[in-house]
Amino acid sequence: MPAKILSDLINLTIEVGEIIMSHRKHSKNFSIKSDNTPVTKADKASNELIINTLKKLTPNIPILSEESSSIAFSVRKSWDEYWLIDPLDGTRDFIDGSPDFCISIALIRNHYPVFGLIYSPFHKIHYYRLPDQTSIKIIGKTCHKIFTKKPKRRQKIVIGRYSNKNKPLKNHLNSKTNFEIFKLGSALKFCLIAEGIYDYYPKFGRCSEWDTAAGVYILEGAGGTVLDLNNNPLTYNFTEDNLSPAFSALGYQENLKDKSTEVTSFVTEPIEI
Repeated sequence: MPAKILSDLINLTIEVGEIIMSHRKHSKNFSIKSDNTPVTKADKASNELIINTLKKLTPNIPILSEESSSIAFSVRKSWDEYWLIDPLDGTRDFIDGSPDFCISIALIRNHYPVFGLIYSPFHKIHYYRLPDQTSIKIIGKTCHKIFTKKPKRRQKIVIGRYSNKNKPLKNHLNSKTNFEIFKLGSALKFCLIAEGIYDYYPKFGRCSEWDTAAGVYILEGAGGTVLDLNNNPLTYNFTEDNLSPAFSALGYQENLKDKSTEVTSFVTEPIEI
């Protein structure tokens, strides 16, 4: 299913990205939700268009979104397949004028992602992975297969821009040596590890399932892995609160062979697996 509608999803995120960028001048106008997180008109407009389009493209697949997450667990716990979306991941970055925000769409099947798509409206770059395939980065109309890279002398650790007061993260970083810290918002962290720019992303603070699903699948398709503190993969739709546990997103894995980047042209016709 994702392969057949990939072009539709890419065109959708481009359109949604333009809507989000049109709201950027007014990003300071926001309200606070019941969970004490901000929401803007861009979040709401993005959510509406994505949900309406997915309902047309896949009318039989339910949808769970950050901005419409009030579906009772008693209802969704029976879902064996559903769309999990964050219509504007990195809202605080968006409000503060940072370019580090994105649109995140994942398809979950049997409690794990089987498709992931992340789009950066500011940079106009897509990252995606189709079921059981290598992850792809699209710039313009060109697709590049992406792979994690072996860390050089100093490990490049990427964390959220607002994580400086997180005590578990501070303790974790204090236990490490020979590294550099970089700060970046949203699920783009997974993508930049996937293409070898960063090496490691430790997450100890609050994080919802729609923040991780697409990025996890994309990073895995580039040679990385994401594990909780018990070294187990993240799972989805097992709990009522929609929260992901603390985790470590790792890039290059020694047991995987080095791969070279391939480049292909992107066509706008539906792509079959």
